[in-house]
Amino acid sequence: MLSIGEFSRLTHLSVRTLRRYHEAALLEPAVVDESTGYRYYGLDQIPTAQVIHRLRELDVPLSDVQRILRTPDPGVRAALVADHLQRLEDVLDRTRAAVVSLRRLLRPDPAPIDVELRAEPARTVAAVEAVVGHHEVEAWFAGAMAELEAAVGAAVSGPLGGCYDNALFEQERGRALVYLPTDVPPRSGRVHPVTLPAVELAVTTHVGEHDGVEVTYGELGTWVVENAMSVAGPVREVYLVGPRDADDPAAWRTEIGWPVFRVT
Repeated sequence: MLSIGEFSRLTHLSVRTLRRYHEAALLEPAVVDESTGYRYYGLDQIPTAQVIHRLRELDVPLSDVQRILRTPDPGVRAALVADHLQRLEDVLDRTRAAVVSLRRLLRPDPAPIDVELRAEPARTVAAVEAVVGHHEVEAWFAGAMAELEAAVGAAVSGPLGGCYDNALFEQERGRALVYLPTDVPPRSGRVHPVTLPAVELAVTTHVGEHDGVEVTYGELGTWVVENAMSVAGPVREVYLVGPRDADDPAAWRTEIGWPVFRVT
C-alpha cells in the first residue's frame, strides 16, 4: 500500500487533488485508517489515476470523467472522449478565428479594402429559406446547403449564395435564405424557386474562414457610410471558394454585398 504522499508523487496528482477526488467518489483510496483518517492507495490504482490526470488536462468535467471510468463498454468510453475532443477542437477553431480577427483589428495601418459597386439583375434561383436565430444559423445553413445540392445536382450554374435580413444581426433572429443558381429551379422538400430582386450592391471579398467575417463587414460598412447610401434590404453573400473547394482556409473567398444607393 502507498501513502497519499507516495501516491501523489507517483501519479503527479497533488494531495489536495486526491482528497477532492476521494470526496467526489472519483478515485477512492483502497484503505482509509479509521483511527487516523490516513488514506492509502494500491499499486493497481496508478493507471486509473493517470487516466484521470490526462482527462483533466483536457478539461473533461469531473462528471464525464466519472462516466468514462465507470462504464465497462470500451465503445461508450471512446465515444465520450471523442465528443469532448470535438468540443475542444470547436473551441480551438473559434480561438484561432478570434486571433486572426484581432490581428486584423490591431494592425496600426490596415490596408484599405477593395470595393466594387455592382448592379445585380433580378434572377430566379433554387432556394431554402427560414426564420432562424443567430445561434442556429450554422446548423441550419449546413442542412439547407446539403438539401439544395441534392435537389439541383449537376444543373447548378454558379456558386452558392445567401441573403440575410437585417433583423438577423440586429435582433438575433430573422429570415435567412440560401440559394443555388440553376436554369430551371426545382421544387423538392424545402427547395423552391425564389426570385432575387434587382439590387445595387457595394461588394468586397472576405478572405479566409467565415468566423472572422465580422471584421470585413465592419470595413465594408465604413466604406458605405463614406461613399454611398445604405438602403433597406438583406445583405448578400456569395461563397466563391469554401471548405468543399479547398482544404486550406486561407484559400476561402466570400463575397459580401451591401445594398446601397449610389450618391457619388
